[in-house]
Amino acid sequence: MRSFGERTDTYDWSAIGAELSGHGCAVLPKLLSAAECKDIAALYPRGEHFRSTVVMARHGFGKGEYRYFKYPLPDLVGELRAALYARIATIANEWNARMNVEARYPAAHGDYLKVCHKAGQTRPTPLLLRYGPGDFNCLHQDLYGELAFPLQATVLLSEPGKDFTGGEFVLTEQHPRMQSRVEVVPLQHGDAVIFAVHNRPVQGTKGAYRVNLRHGVSRLRSGRRHTLGIIFHDAT
Repeated sequence: MRSFGERTDTYDWSAIGAELSGHGCAVLPKLLSAAECKDIAALYPRGEHFRSTVVMARHGFGKGEYRYFKYPLPDLVGELRAALYARIATIANEWNARMNVEARYPAAHGDYLKVCHKAGQTRPTPLLLRYGPGDFNCLHQDLYGELAFPLQATVLLSEPGKDFTGGEFVLTEQHPRMQSRVEVVPLQHGDAVIFAVHNRPVQGTKGAYRVNLRHGVSRLRSGRRHTLGIIFHDAT
């Protein structure tokens, strides 16, 4: 298999940037192979790879479970995280400039992690999520401290219609003094969706302004659904 750097090079990043700026999300089809999806999903019961497990119903987050990876990350997860960051750091910097946010992000993910760790955000945030029938994920934002990279990614590790039904990835976007807009993102096996963590810039008549986004997963109708979440900032 090609490296993740080589794979990400094959996508049209001008088009992806336009999708992100226009809708708050963009899909990278078939980023992972079926075998890679299976290998990552198979890590879920292996506790040695994880620092904590969250049962969503206990916290009012929804239903289902997720587990945060610990350092060192599995090679595939760490390499994917670094390769995606290298591609979207430029987009994140452009967004911050438009929103008058001072923070700028270095080109390499390792350098950004040094910034996070210096600020006391040292706990890894990539996670593996598992849903069964009736499970869902409430709308939320993955903010784990003062520092937050503006974009994140989710990869669907299960096959819709075969492994599960339902369980659509959903984004909502709240413009000032307007009702929320909903975006349902149809994902296939191995697809990744890149999306806004918190805010994104929208051009108005008086310049750019911020809109607020949340993401979640609709109710699973049947089967089991695994996803890999890639968050680029670490947690306190």
